[in-house]
Amino acid sequence: MLIDVALPLSLAFIMFSLGYGLTFADFGRVLTMPRAVLVGIILQVVAVPAVAFIALFLVDLPPALAFGVMLLSFCPGGVTSNILTKLAGGTVALSITLTAIVSLLSVLTVPVLVAWAAAHFLGEAAPQIDVTSIAISMFAITAVPVVLGLLVRFVARSFAERTEQTVSTVAVFLFVVIVAAALATNWQLFIDNIGTLGPVLIGLNAVLLILGVLVARALGLSGGDGLCISIEMGVQNAALGIAVAGLVAQTGGIPEFAVPAGLYGITMYFVTIPGMFVLRMIFGKA
Repeated sequence: MLIDVALPLSLAFIMFSLGYGLTFADFGRVLTMPRAVLVGIILQVVAVPAVAFIALFLVDLPPALAFGVMLLSFCPGGVTSNILTKLAGGTVALSITLTAIVSLLSVLTVPVLVAWAAAHFLGEAAPQIDVTSIAISMFAITAVPVVLGLLVRFVARSFAERTEQTVSTVAVFLFVVIVAAALATNWQLFIDNIGTLGPVLIGLNAVLLILGVLVARALGLSGGDGLCISIEMGVQNAALGIAVAGLVAQTGGIPEFAVPAGLYGITMYFVTIPGMFVLRMIFGKA
């Protein structure tokens, strides 16, 4: 099917756009702001899935959708989190660093977590999970494009700076197409469960935004760092969630596991954009 080729290629371009906006100095910030980076990584990799897992105890979702929510929670921050962090007055340098590092770490963390979640939520109905195969596929469609984008910017910096906006625009367009395809392919499932799934995702988003700021504040990080970490937690890479769902299903097309990521790819902006300004007014930037 066309979607089986278009989906991974589209995600690869989205990840290329992420690398296209990076420099090697972005990774070096781990040494200049280690506490903020470490807190952000732990919250993204550990706290986001934990909050999603707890949320699923409070609602009754079909196993496939519950598994899809967990898939989404395993994904790194979205490629637009850097823009939202800037709009909110957060620490943009930290946002860029966290997005880059957690995106690369996801090649290792996501396959293992997916195998666990499939066994827990799908039981005997779970497809055969090949952790190594998923890791290799994720490496090919996420890590490799990021590194390629980074290298292109390093070798041809002036060209990259001139074309970065165009590349970002194409990436956003592809993201919208991926989300629309995920929902359209599973439209009836989406309609049947929107009343339950929608509030779960909106509530999850709101809790993650608040948790990020509160933990950062409790650990003595600046308000700007807290806003950044909050947005990194609340804005997930929905396109990656949809792609991973396809890798897990191994049946071609976009499976029902992708519906939560597809819906979240829409709702997260309606929650995060007003939410980040509210958090800024409450906690400030200092």
